[in-house]
Amino acid sequence: MSWPENRTPEHLLESDRAAGFDISADFRRFSQMNDIFTRAFWDKRVRSKDSDAFFASYRMEAAPRCGDGFTQADFALRNASWLISDMISERNAAEGEREGFQAPIRSSVPVADIQADLGSPADAAANIKRVARLFGADLVGITAIDLRWHYADRPDVREMKPVPNDLPPGLTHVIVMGHAMDFGLVETYPSALAGAATGREYSHEAAIVMQMAAYIRNLGYEAVASMNDTALVIPYAVKAGLGEYGRNQMVLTPEFGPRVRFSKIFTNLDMALDAVKPLGMAHYCQDCTACAAACPVKALPFGAPDFGEEVAAGSPSTLRGVRKWSSNAEACFGYWTKIKTDCAICMRVCPFNRDYTRTADRLWRWLARGHMGAAGVKLARWWETRRGKRARLKPSQWWARGY
Repeated sequence: MSWPENRTPEHLLESDRAAGFDISADFRRFSQMNDIFTRAFWDKRVRSKDSDAFFASYRMEAAPRCGDGFTQADFALRNASWLISDMISERNAAEGEREGFQAPIRSSVPVADIQADLGSPADAAANIKRVARLFGADLVGITAIDLRWHYADRPDVREMKPVPNDLPPGLTHVIVMGHAMDFGLVETYPSALAGAATGREYSHEAAIVMQMAAYIRNLGYEAVASMNDTALVIPYAVKAGLGEYGRNQMVLTPEFGPRVRFSKIFTNLDMALDAVKPLGMAHYCQDCTACAAACPVKALPFGAPDFGEEVAAGSPSTLRGVRKWSSNAEACFGYWTKIKTDCAICMRVCPFNRDYTRTADRLWRWLARGHMGAAGVKLARWWETRRGKRARLKPSQWWARGY
């Protein structure tokens, strides 16, 4: 059924407006059964010999080849980077739960009987952010729980059948953590080597999100650790003030551009909420099509945000009822299966994917985000044009540089 009464909950209206969320009357919660990666296990329109080989390549069936970035060493580094994440996701697969991806991460830590007093909601938020950064999170934001973004169901991975997507009652807040991907590795996309940037952060975030949930549970509050499971993280990251949604289907952050993976914790710990922040990056996206032009299978849109009509019309893997940029998930994943690794060219070529330790890149970001008005944005676009096409770093150069 559509969202109850086709209405946005009153307490979320203001933050929806600030985030620019345009939700239509026919909005429906998304079934995780229709996630493109889940469909690759049950939907014959997506599953193929190539998709089976793609998943197998993350084990000992990598089938390395001579191409730069696809050697045995490249696959070995990529697959090793996924190790910790894989250990978590596989430990309860026999019970139908692929934790962190198609089920929340189970906690081995009970909730303490006594609740610690962390002071005011602002004090509690500061405490949580400090500990999250101690454990290794690069970004931290806090927002209100919003069931619109929670999957209508999740898959039981034993038979790939939908089952309830339930969380403990009484949860009120979501802690969203960002984990920055390695700039040098991202510069080698598309390659198996670049896939190590993805796997490394999934393994990092698995440890960080579990440690944070354990900390909160030891304080006497409920906490459920989550990665790609349970709910769509992009709207939560935007609502937590961490970034804006870009044409390339990623959250653009001021600190790292699109080069970020996200995890989240659902909790009943009362904390001050972060405000949605206008950051100027989505505005820049309106007239930038670098990612769409670079996509080898043209899976990204060139037009304005819509309700999924431009490149994704009719796809069950597209969230309906929200005006946004949408991708052709089938074309995108099909390309991944052919090269046997994730692609992310769209991440690499994004103008906001820069090394912000460099003064010139920080200046460009300041202009592009509109701090000098329309004239500054125009200058940033000219500057980006002068920079020319983003050349891929050869994986062999990455190895030679000793990163």
